Amino acid sequence: MVELTQTTIDTAEVLRCVSSPAAGAVVLFLGTAREFTAGRRTASLDYECYPAMAEKKLAELEAEARRRWPIVACAIVHRVGHLDLGEASVAVAVSAPHRHTAFEAGRWLIDTLKEVVPIWKKENWADGASKWVHPGLTQPNDECANDE
Repeated sequence: MVELTQTTIDTAEVLRCVSSPAAGAVVLFLGTAREFTAGRRTASLDYECYPAMAEKKLAELEAEARRRWPIVACAIVHRVGHLDLGEASVAVAVSAPHRHTAFEAGRWLIDTLKEVVPIWKKENWADGASKWVHPGLTQPNDECANDE
């Protein structure tokens, strides 16, 4: 299951999607909007994407995880739109027969998602400044990075 949503991520639903009697382990990772980044106070975050491309990449990641590990189920939900501090921006859940597999697949999914899925984050700081960032980019485009 892969999903983009503009509403609060329902973690109970994410867990329900990966629950199975065949699974001895379920791992849930939540990425949340934190208050400080590199010592700078964050006020909020905004996420944008091109939905068709982002959903396609998320589905490819799920398929690759299934090829690499004997997982039972996988769910990836990413929030788009405006997020306040503490809100979840992404949920990755994996169920597998054993915990090692669930942890390994879950970590690979979130790390790879951050690198390759075309979802962009705008950090809005308490001082009124803001900047678009994407962890997969090697060099930020400073000309387009500030949106005040």
